[in-house]
Amino acid sequence: MDDHLLLVIIGLLLVPLISLYSMVIIPAMFGLEIGVRRLYVKILVHIFEWGKQRIALASKQSGEEIVTSNGTVVTAQELIQRDKPNNVTEGFAGDSNNSIEKLKHSFELSDICYFARTGVESIIDDEVTKRFDAEELPSWNLLTRTNQNYQFLSIRLTVLWSLGFIIRYCILLPFRVTLTIIGILWCMVVYSIIGYLPAGKLKRTIYWHISLMTQRILGRCLSAVVNYHNREYRAEGGGICVANHTSPIDTVILGGDNCYAMIGQEQGGFFGMMQRAFSRAESHIWFDRAEMKDRKAVSMRMKSHAEDPLKLPILIFPEGTCINNTSVMMFKKGCFEINATIYPVAIKYDPRFGDAFWNSSKFSLLEYLILMFTSWALVCDVWYLPPMTKKDDESAVEFANRVKSAIAKQGGLLDLVWDGQLKRQQVKSTFKEKQQADYSKLLKAE
Repeated sequence: MDDHLLLVIIGLLLVPLISLYSMVIIPAMFGLEIGVRRLYVKILVHIFEWGKQRIALASKQSGEEIVTSNGTVVTAQELIQRDKPNNVTEGFAGDSNNSIEKLKHSFELSDICYFARTGVESIIDDEVTKRFDAEELPSWNLLTRTNQNYQFLSIRLTVLWSLGFIIRYCILLPFRVTLTIIGILWCMVVYSIIGYLPAGKLKRTIYWHISLMTQRILGRCLSAVVNYHNREYRAEGGGICVANHTSPIDTVILGGDNCYAMIGQEQGGFFGMMQRAFSRAESHIWFDRAEMKDRKAVSMRMKSHAEDPLKLPILIFPEGTCINNTSVMMFKKGCFEINATIYPVAIKYDPRFGDAFWNSSKFSLLEYLILMFTSWALVCDVWYLPPMTKKDDESAVEFANRVKSAIAKQGGLLDLVWDGQLKRQQVKSTFKEKQQADYSKLLKAE
């Protein structure tokens, strides 16, 4: 009798769970939208607005707000304004009416003030290093990733934050982790089976649909709501798709609407198993450590792949590292040296529902995934831009910068010339020498 009761209880628990997972997985496999996630996002927006009003009211009562002359409530940081000169010459010029003749002078002790001021301003408002921190939010999104302790401003906010904490960690986290495991197992099993099919159109067609299914299922694991724009410009075979890079999840976001060939370094362990499963199903580009250091070998492999129109377009993130969803930093020129069509893509995440940026210097991949699983949702826009090719009189660097500028403009991102590897490396000595050379020209009266 006890055994029968146990089976009944297990059945009552499993049936709703299986039904719930089926309601998520089956529509994802066929690219269908039921509308639950978008309704969920709209409800969150209303809750955030209510929380914003409560925070403003509590701040006003505590006297911590700053009101400008036009009545706008801002923070102290927003009141700081300064005109940043482009170079040393402009810094010494000050007033635009000063002539260059006035700038030609011998060294004066007061010249140190300019360099001291510039150094302090760079520390306070560094446009580079703050691209490697979480994006600042206009209002609190009820997550714990803040040092402001908004949840303790009022009893109502505390209750709402506590309820959200329970939902995110006790309901969304286990559900999303289980769904991710299902998606990864599905991926490895199905790709391995496809690998036994003979090469040809049938195999490519099956892989295309299975890949879209897999990426869409993985997207559902994060409650992803993606708006794709200008889909007629999606990358085609024989081309290279380049996009700004915010997170490893970028591949899932783009892979849910198009099929790409991956490129990267060969891995061991679990990730190596996935790479081998991918390679058996379709042609991808994996390099060993020795090849990754050989730029010529990498370019040749990429060029050989891109010249075959039957192969999938290559997906590359030329920044080489993750940037915090506010800007686009320097593109590596490697893929732009190849005579192939470039398909630019701009990705912009909505930070209100969760910070998609992976700060690899601060969080491991596992820690980052836990943060994403416990976020409210993943909402973003993807813009496909018209394909671009290198002009006859254009260098690879100029072409890369032109593509980068187009992506930044479309995505509403800052277009920065700095190398994203500054996250891990020191500034090159050439940048310091440039400032010294500018000041030297003044002393020489050039």
